[in-house]
Amino acid sequence: MDSQIPDFRSFTPAQRLEAIALKAALSAEDIRRLSQPGALPLETADGMIENVLGTFELPYAVAGYFRVNGADVLVPMAVEEPSVVAAASHMAKIAHAHGGFQTSSTGPIMRAQIQVLGVSDPFGARHAILQHRQEIIDLANSRDRVLNELGGGCKDIEVHVFPGTARGAMVIVHLLVDVRDAMGANTVNTMAEAVAGRIEQISAGQVRLRILSNLADLRLSRARVRIPATALGSTGYPGQDVAEGIVDAYEFASVDPYRAATHNKGIMNGIDPIVVATGNDWRAVEAGAHAYACRQGRYTSLSAWEIAANGDLVGTLEMPMSVGLVGGATKTHPLAQLSLKILGVRTAQELGEIIVAVGLAQNMAALRALATEGIQRGHMTLHARNIALAAGAQGDEIGWVAARMAEARDVRADFARELLQQRRGATSPN
Repeated sequence: MDSQIPDFRSFTPAQRLEAIALKAALSAEDIRRLSQPGALPLETADGMIENVLGTFELPYAVAGYFRVNGADVLVPMAVEEPSVVAAASHMAKIAHAHGGFQTSSTGPIMRAQIQVLGVSDPFGARHAILQHRQEIIDLANSRDRVLNELGGGCKDIEVHVFPGTARGAMVIVHLLVDVRDAMGANTVNTMAEAVAGRIEQISAGQVRLRILSNLADLRLSRARVRIPATALGSTGYPGQDVAEGIVDAYEFASVDPYRAATHNKGIMNGIDPIVVATGNDWRAVEAGAHAYACRQGRYTSLSAWEIAANGDLVGTLEMPMSVGLVGGATKTHPLAQLSLKILGVRTAQELGEIIVAVGLAQNMAALRALATEGIQRGHMTLHARNIALAAGAQGDEIGWVAARMAEARDVRADFARELLQQRRGATSPN
């Protein structure tokens, strides 16, 4: 499949859908779902969560030009913020010409935590629990034989001791579970419940919490991109200066948590829309990302940017990625299934790698803008369409009002209404 779609943004929504349908081999039913509102039936929504009144829609788009590990991929994104899809696609286009993104990942290992209290000899309890390691693993695996048949299941345990908390000594048992192509929350929670009683017997303590950890630091996805500095330049901004500016911006985020928070939010601008579009738990991914950014004792950048010996810009991103292809909304939401079809992924690890590649592209777009013309020019040009819509513009009026606000570098609701009145006054019959 070729992910390159020249001039895609100038197409109408119908033309875009036609182009994606051809590239992703979408069926007539797929096309119908994407072209009409209400893809999620109310009856399905009512079975997904509580107190359902209706459904809430977000813009659903596709980012093109992504090339990951030598294969082109189309990336579905569900997001409300202007410039996200455009920025990701633009950086992907630059990267595509230079080999795209290279990715890798660890196995899909999730952690379940079992909290043990009331232990007078916590370190002795730790050793006792470890002595029964295989028994605990076997007991956990007895609750999910299908997962074991697929090659997954509980693979090991860890035991952590916190001897001096405000509530006394705590012994925390971790089950390390290979969840295969699931996100894994239900699986690891069930296993934690299954072993809790036996751990109480072994430790002579009392089990309280039995729950997964969203700091999935054993389930990492990685992406890398390398681009010649000359490919980064634009009018008035030499490529080498842009590359240096990107590295300077990264260094700022690496040392200052106030900058790192916004820097990492820019990464998540690319990641969350794919997680949402595929029906995965974006809150879990966000929690894991920000906890991982603190793993060295302070909050810092998730990504890293460097200049290679020959002057190329090299960017890398490594972070937890607890996403799945089975279970939850990935199976119940029709558009989540369609998103996975467009992506063409076969495993949860492959999905995680693509997501992180998009996060790296989004980060590069933000840093490149900051290193050159500033973040507002491009973002506000696209945001102007939202302001025009809010002011009441319709059809061709939207682009006309947005263009004039962008030219004036004055994107305000009252200015949009003023422009709209001018436009309608000029075109109204005498």
